[in-house]
Amino acid sequence: MPMTHRRPSLSPLLTRMRDRSPGLAASLLGGAVAAGLGLGSFAVLVMVLWISSPYPDSGPGGALHMAAALWLLAHGVELVRTDTLSGIPAPVGVTPLLLLVLPVWLLHRAARDAVLGGADEDTDIPPVPARTAWTGVALGYLAVGTAAALYASGGELSPSWSWTAVCLPLLAAGAAGSGVWTAYGRPREPVLSVLVLLPAGLRRLVLGPEARESRARIGTALRAAGIGTAVFVGGGALLLTASLVWHGGAAQTSFLRLTEALSGRFAVLLLCLALIPNAAVWSAAYALGPGFALGTHHTVDPLNSAPAPLLPPFPLLAAVPDAGTGTPLNWLAGLVPLAAGLMVGWFVARVAVGQRGDGEGELTKPGGTGGPASAPWPQGRTAATALLAAALCAVALALFAELSGGPLGGAALARFGPVWWQTGGAALAWLAVVAVPTAMGLRAWRLREPRAPKPTIGKPREGAAEKAPDAPPRRRFLKSFTAVRGRFTRRPKVTPVPVPVQAPVDQPYLAYDHDPTFDPYDFLPVDVPSGPSPTPWYDDASREARWAALREAATPPEQPEHPEPTDEPGPN
Repeated sequence: MPMTHRRPSLSPLLTRMRDRSPGLAASLLGGAVAAGLGLGSFAVLVMVLWISSPYPDSGPGGALHMAAALWLLAHGVELVRTDTLSGIPAPVGVTPLLLLVLPVWLLHRAARDAVLGGADEDTDIPPVPARTAWTGVALGYLAVGTAAALYASGGELSPSWSWTAVCLPLLAAGAAGSGVWTAYGRPREPVLSVLVLLPAGLRRLVLGPEARESRARIGTALRAAGIGTAVFVGGGALLLTASLVWHGGAAQTSFLRLTEALSGRFAVLLLCLALIPNAAVWSAAYALGPGFALGTHHTVDPLNSAPAPLLPPFPLLAAVPDAGTGTPLNWLAGLVPLAAGLMVGWFVARVAVGQRGDGEGELTKPGGTGGPASAPWPQGRTAATALLAAALCAVALALFAELSGGPLGGAALARFGPVWWQTGGAALAWLAVVAVPTAMGLRAWRLREPRAPKPTIGKPREGAAEKAPDAPPRRRFLKSFTAVRGRFTRRPKVTPVPVPVQAPVDQPYLAYDHDPTFDPYDFLPVDVPSGPSPTPWYDDASREARWAALREAATPPEQPEHPEPTDEPGPN
């Protein structure tokens, strides 16, 4: 039988999977690479510190287990320390927020690149579907994360499997979703679909009847919430800096007492830098009022600071206010939420009214970005947008408070940091009290009616001319030049001398007073020579000659008192 050389085709199932899921393999690989890069970064850092340490208490395997555990801690996974003095496992749940930036950024980049794939503006290759890219990146990342958790479970710091099953998938799904959303141009439909969870009355008040207006209001609320969150965190960092400067001696002493080795001090410095965002969030919670906990039943707030339990010396803990009742200096921390509320209200009011046009009362697009005119928002919608921004900012601060705190052991060390629901509730109260009235007041102020001009009583003063619009420079110069020239060339007023009618000799002298075409200054030159004159017109001799000519022309000739008789016979 003749043998055929035709290559066998793929099965129909594989063909359908390839057609329906283009880019799935690349997405899986991208997620795995992102996880590997994060793990490798932590492994390099831990190995460098282990090599430079003069007294390492474990081998390379222990250092690699520590690197995997720290990588999981950066995702919010709670670790369990088994080598305690009491033999009871102690949890470690304070996540350095600066370490969280690396896995989030790697996942975001991997998801964005998975969507784009080989697509380019110059080619016709379509982007990878959003669901395919998101699923592939998340699954690839979780596969490597599960392997890292299995490996870290054999070390001194083992991950908690319940926290691993919750935190790792949530972070992978959220960061990958943000990357896919960015790759597709940040569409607003997914954001608007989340607002279905709002109550019907608030949803109608915020969104409005038109989709375009709803997108503008949601974008305004999100940007205002971002501004408020930035003010809170920045104000907390400012409070932390001021307290560290105030307690600079204690912070320096604690830093030097922790270890004497150079590598150990470098490790402590890196840990302090990684915990600075946590301390900024704690300071923001302190400014809001609820404060933060330094162990069970030891709360620090502006009104009262309970004495903390016996804690190891650490530079950032030296910035904690002294125990006792708060002073007016501690109460100044309330300026941080006040500033955040004012900024949120100002931004909402600015977008709600837009910017005025060229004096005609026209309004551009909200925010003053140009485009077709739009009516300002009503007071109720402005207040609802400010309230929505306050709620979003409160949710962000509650999330940061939950991520920045956690346990550092058992019993007295079971709680460190702010309580998320207290921080979020205080932020919502502050912003609702400050931001909503600020937005409504600024809106009313900017949309106020201009005052009408007061009517003028009586006649205007003589010589007061109505102010005219500015003329061009050339016209103003000609007008001024004409006025100055007329001052020196004004026709003199001559009083005619009455003479008898029968004297015909008198007529020529009175003709210039009745004839409008008569010019007594026709002796002046009309054409000005273009070249320089040997005798300038502005010297003293020329000026005296001109004045003499003008006086002579303006003086009428003398008339005899009685006319002399003539030899000609008169009329009969």
